[in-house]
Amino acid sequence: MKQLLLSAAVAALTLSSLPASAQPAASNGPSATQADPFLWLEDIEGEKALNWARAENARSLPVLQGDPRYQGLFDNALKIITAQDRIPMAGFAGIGDAELRNYWQDKEHVRGIWRRTTMDSYRTATPDWETILDLDALSKAEGKNWVWKGSNCLPPDDRYCLVSLSDGGKDAVTVREYDTVEKRFVEGGFVAPEGKQNISWLDKDTLMIARDWGPGTMTKSSYPFVLGLWKRGQALDTVKEIFRGTEDDISVSGYALRDPSGAIQAVFINRAVSFFESETYALIGGKPVKLPFPLKSSVQSLIEGRLILTLDEDWGAQGLKQGDLVSLDLKALLADPAKAKAELVLRPTSRQSIESVTNTANTLVVELNDNVAGVIYAYRPGKDGWTKQKLDLPANSSLGIVSVGSQTDQVLASAANFLNPTTLWLANGGAPQQIKAAPAKFDASGMVIQQFEATSKDGTKVPYFVVHRKDIKLDGSNPTLQYAYGGFQVSMSPSYSGTIGKLWLERGGVYVLANIRGGGEFGPAWHQAGLKENRQRVYDDFFAVSEDLIARKITSPRRLGIMGGSNGGLLMGVALTQRPDLYNAVVIQVPLFDMQRYTVMGGAGASWAGEYGDGTKPEEWAYISKYSPYQNIKPGQKYPEVYIETSTKDDRVHPGHARKAAAKLQSLGYKVLYYENIDGGHAASANLNETAMRVALEYSYLSRQLMD
Repeated sequence: MKQLLLSAAVAALTLSSLPASAQPAASNGPSATQADPFLWLEDIEGEKALNWARAENARSLPVLQGDPRYQGLFDNALKIITAQDRIPMAGFAGIGDAELRNYWQDKEHVRGIWRRTTMDSYRTATPDWETILDLDALSKAEGKNWVWKGSNCLPPDDRYCLVSLSDGGKDAVTVREYDTVEKRFVEGGFVAPEGKQNISWLDKDTLMIARDWGPGTMTKSSYPFVLGLWKRGQALDTVKEIFRGTEDDISVSGYALRDPSGAIQAVFINRAVSFFESETYALIGGKPVKLPFPLKSSVQSLIEGRLILTLDEDWGAQGLKQGDLVSLDLKALLADPAKAKAELVLRPTSRQSIESVTNTANTLVVELNDNVAGVIYAYRPGKDGWTKQKLDLPANSSLGIVSVGSQTDQVLASAANFLNPTTLWLANGGAPQQIKAAPAKFDASGMVIQQFEATSKDGTKVPYFVVHRKDIKLDGSNPTLQYAYGGFQVSMSPSYSGTIGKLWLERGGVYVLANIRGGGEFGPAWHQAGLKENRQRVYDDFFAVSEDLIARKITSPRRLGIMGGSNGGLLMGVALTQRPDLYNAVVIQVPLFDMQRYTVMGGAGASWAGEYGDGTKPEEWAYISKYSPYQNIKPGQKYPEVYIETSTKDDRVHPGHARKAAAKLQSLGYKVLYYENIDGGHAASANLNETAMRVALEYSYLSRQLMD
């Protein structure tokens, strides 16, 4: 569940006399909510609110696009984002993992094409791609603003796929069955209308589906909690229910565990009772049976009959610790769940965390974060326990598992850091081979990466990276951009960005990535140290990095800017309201801002109470109120001119947060630049041209504030 804020949240609004998002908080919530003069801006598609957003765009865009640097920044961003020489990251598919499939966007395909090739062709400089589905052509033919949200294909041949399409970038999707051989949507096939839904294959004629079935079937977090079995040709309103959670849960979903042949070994149901806690059930004899796993644990893989879990809390009954990777014999578990014995596979050190876990036909593949550098191991089970092999991949890099074979032992992995473009490696039981390398997108000669530590308010050492020219003067004069996220156990690691390099570093800027608490860089404990009443620690970590940069004379408050999105946008709001003395530029992307109402505004807000607490509850508002940016915007402060951006179609973080922040700041006489993309979803862009525009606007603003 920890990735929901970044990848898979959905929104639900119920209209009465006002949008639900604009209703006062529950009667037991803080009465101050009802005095908010900008509640009307929460009416997402309301004429008055949209006219306000359009007026703000009309005011702010000429300022930023009128900057003499904007056009060059846009041209460079568009060139990088639509470049044909990017590595086409692909996933294995088909019998024997013989195909590689890729979703690709470029200048000619701004919405994108889904395509495939063979491994032999993929390894060449110019693979021979066959288009499976052209989203630009589909959008034109159907008169839709389709945005690709992925596919879910039926093993083992992956011929039939459930394709998820979003209207304008929303998280809510329409799901349609597609035949990758005939290259058309299946006539009379499965079609699930737009909604918040979790769907997975059981067999060619049966799906597990959780969606909005009508009143009383969606959680307060706007996710489905009723799971059913959907047979081919069956009307959705006659689907048989097999499991029901409650409206206080986060969501419910079902999935099948399969062997390399595609045969089902077990069917599991996940009931997320909070953002970080889940119950797991197995369908045994057609009935759900609760398994004895800790609430803070996650099923990751099935390999050679062994079920793999990660633990985010101690499993005292099994003698296992928070952060462990463990396995259980699946047959024994299903035969008698209460007597199942777990076995330790891996126990990370205090400076390590497990980033991802997957499996090939015969190996367990684990990506570790080791002091914010990537390592990948292949584990094999045996009679005497687990053996491991470290994949020989570039050191001091951010590594990623791109794809693994389900019927072979092939592994595709990527490697990159701030100054070295991405390389792609193929491992297949032996030493990895580099098969692709992306060209440089900026001149990194004379640049260096350094890692420092800042000391937070409570004495915790907080690591951070600094990227800059070797010859910078330590006199406080360097334009510096500091970035962080700090939430939901999401790790920030060194990665190559052509746009940051070309639009910032190459122009003399310094880039900083802060590994603050709330993230997952050092495992569950690093994340949990910043939850709820301890949230201020996350912000203190961020400020400590800023102060350390200034103390080292890398930069100064006049030249220091910050950027963050979503949960990171909340971080930006806290930085603006608590420490405006440290910064001269603040880029606030698709943010959370009103932490008093975020659980009742719509979007997926209610699901995040496990991270922040619930501002409508007085006992939790007592600590949230101390940092909630919207309520802490005050007159008479020395706030820098800020840049706020959001999207009307963002059904994950309600656009009302950004709107109300801008309106309140302006009402108190502060300078604000604001841009709202009418499409784009939580990424704030629906196609590559819009992405290039968003990036160019950000760096125009940063140039104005920090380089002039």
